[in-house]
Amino acid sequence: MRGFLAPRRSVASLSQKTWLHSLIQSSPARFALLIFTALILLWTALLSLPIASRTGTMTPLADALFTAVSAICVTGLSTVNMAEHWSLFGDLVILLGLQIGGIGVLTLASILGLTVTRRLGLRQRLLAASDTNPARTTKGSSESQAIGLGEMGGLLAAVALSLLVIEAALTLLITPRMLVAGYSFWEALWYGFYLAASSFTNTGFVPMSEGLAPYATDTYLLVVLALGVFLGSIGFPVIFALYRVVVRGGWRSHKRLGLHAKLTLTTTIAFVILGWIAIGALEADNPGTFGNENFWQTLMQSGYMSVMTRSGGLGIIDPTDMNGSTMLAMDMLMFVGGGSASTAGGIKVTTIAVLFLAAYAEARGYKNVQVFERSIPNEVVRLAVSIVIWGATIVAASTITLLHMTKLPLDLVLFEVISAFGTCGLSTGLSEALPDSGKYVLAATMWAGRVGTVTLAAAIAATSRRRMFSLPEERPIVG
Repeated sequence: MRGFLAPRRSVASLSQKTWLHSLIQSSPARFALLIFTALILLWTALLSLPIASRTGTMTPLADALFTAVSAICVTGLSTVNMAEHWSLFGDLVILLGLQIGGIGVLTLASILGLTVTRRLGLRQRLLAASDTNPARTTKGSSESQAIGLGEMGGLLAAVALSLLVIEAALTLLITPRMLVAGYSFWEALWYGFYLAASSFTNTGFVPMSEGLAPYATDTYLLVVLALGVFLGSIGFPVIFALYRVVVRGGWRSHKRLGLHAKLTLTTTIAFVILGWIAIGALEADNPGTFGNENFWQTLMQSGYMSVMTRSGGLGIIDPTDMNGSTMLAMDMLMFVGGGSASTAGGIKVTTIAVLFLAAYAEARGYKNVQVFERSIPNEVVRLAVSIVIWGATIVAASTITLLHMTKLPLDLVLFEVISAFGTCGLSTGLSEALPDSGKYVLAATMWAGRVGTVTLAAAIAATSRRRMFSLPEERPIVG
């Protein structure tokens, strides 16, 4: 019997291996989705263990799952008190989860493969490429890519190096401030590293029981945290591009920056400034926020909150104290989020930039969308439209569901839902008050916000087909 069973096991093993390779080659995004979901389930199991909580009891499934999704999706929303509920083991699991979620599952796999084998094969390059740009490509596409396959090794090195260097630098900058606040050396070092990782990965978890409220007027700490969030939100391809520019000839060689880097930096800075002005102006007369602050404090705190809407989530002001107009402005900023292939969420700044450029080209009667002496293909415009529509659909469905469940005001629910979809982490406190069913809905929103638009982009690219015929044109009335 053994002689007959052994070949069967070999055939089954070979079949599974072939299926896995076929899945990786045909749809890296689906493979990433599978691994991403598996990681969430594993983290849920780990956080459910008694050792993960300070009380030594099992964490309820809804809370463990919500925290696992929030960590892996680098969101920062929580249904429990992060500083008091989790043990050291639980905190380490959460920190590891947000690091994995921040750099991307396929990127991490490619880095580990490169470390072990000392070489990067074509399959690993394709996996890494699909993680940085899932819509890389229709067959036969000839337009220039932001990162070429030949540059994947350099990009992966930049991802690993920037993660280590930036988080280490942020830790060194934050730790002395924690020492001044009265913490012991090891507490200060732990809080410094935790905040560094939380800011660079744009997660927004805070390890101190009092949160960041005591540091609302601390210019030094706020600037450091905002810098960490900004660097994480622009994306690894942009960091890699900036590094190449500096190495190849200093800032005078800025023209060597690719279209993606220029568009990301320009749009990100524009949205930060617009958000800065909007938040400061709308809250200037609000006694619950900036009404009793002087001009410089208002300027600093409004600028900080604008950066946090990139997807940072390290808030210093309770959104429920803000005016409804301010919350709506922040909803828009959080929905946009940060840069593509970054630790930030949202529909991404390049998506909204492409749509604005397309609208401008249409208004001027141009046939092509052009910017920075480059032309943007129509396929990219169509993809941007699809991402916005599906993103808005996810937000609408989740908001309607939670409104029906909670019967709470629209502005509070919408703010929480967009914060979840944009993996931002700024909260009105709704997450902690939700029933278990509501926690599952919001967890699904976080999951969809982190992987949904990416999967959609990959699906559109993978399902493009050439038709051998063309139907007669007829123009419907639009607008």
